[in-house]
Amino acid sequence: MNRHHILPVLLAIFLLFAPMAVAELAPAPEGSFTIAVIPDTQHYRGRATKSQPDSEDPVTNPNFQALTPWIVENLESQRIVFVTHVGDIVDINNHDQWTIARECMDHLHGVVPYGISVGNHDMVRSGDSSLFQEYFGAERYAEFDWYGGYYAGNPELGPAVSGNNANSYQLISAEGVDLLLMHLECNAPDDVLEWAAGVLEAHPDRRAFITTHMYLGPLERPDTAEGWFDDPRGRMVWHKCHGARGNTPQQMWEKLFSQHPNIMIVQAGDQSRTQSIRYEAEGEHSNIVHEMMFDYGGGRHIRLLRFHPAENRIEAITWDTREEELTAPTSRVEDPDQWQFTLEYDLTGPLPQAQPIAAD
Repeated sequence: MNRHHILPVLLAIFLLFAPMAVAELAPAPEGSFTIAVIPDTQHYRGRATKSQPDSEDPVTNPNFQALTPWIVENLESQRIVFVTHVGDIVDINNHDQWTIARECMDHLHGVVPYGISVGNHDMVRSGDSSLFQEYFGAERYAEFDWYGGYYAGNPELGPAVSGNNANSYQLISAEGVDLLLMHLECNAPDDVLEWAAGVLEAHPDRRAFITTHMYLGPLERPDTAEGWFDDPRGRMVWHKCHGARGNTPQQMWEKLFSQHPNIMIVQAGDQSRTQSIRYEAEGEHSNIVHEMMFDYGGGRHIRLLRFHPAENRIEAITWDTREEELTAPTSRVEDPDQWQFTLEYDLTGPLPQAQPIAAD
């Protein structure tokens, strides 16, 4: 056999046995739908940013500016019905960054329903989220029938703290599944949790997907993080927002997330050093709550939660939108099952009903 015949044979053998470096993002099948999760997008560049404090260049966020157009381009093929942002939409709470953030989210506005959880970088420590409200206030969403409403704020503190869309909910239905999407600010205080409980109780037949910014902590407890954890699942007890008024993630679980049988998922971000964690927790009504944290860092990765109602499962696909490939395991999260996985959940049967909780 001459070399002209050998080369094609060798190439065929290589292609047959070589591992696939890039996995194709297959279209979502008919009968499914997808909720897209945007992780923290706080990586800004240019003038007075953390990454380039001495720069005189205009402020940009290349990954964020590419991510929302990617969502729009893949809206139909992935059957995306909702987009949730886990918070830390900005890094420094100033007009330059909020202007870019609004331009990025404008790609989605009026195209697909979406919601944003206010992160610790999106407010000041007292809980004032005035700039977020200026760029993403409730009036921006009033025209949409999927927008359920928002918490008006604590009367004693005024709407700048927790009000005007800093805590919101959205109502959508897809493939016969009725959903309540809720977005709670970082370390939501008791008055916010009371409002959220009322919304959940008013929609007992909707499966609830809650996004809040700060919830799950590092997989391994660092020596410098004394007081962070109160639970083997890694819910943090340390918190930054609202001062003494704020609830820790563990308190949010005890006061709200564990108390309502229609809560299906609690999604968070915040921990780029940890990148990805997920757990199953049992609520007070023997219901399973899927807890997830996703913050790859850099803002170019997206998590697509593909719901398959006929099969009662949720497929999680974590995708690198720049490299157009599945997000690979990293040195921080080596387990591929933290990046690509399947959740079992009854999407079609009756929801468990709230039962009186016995006193201790």
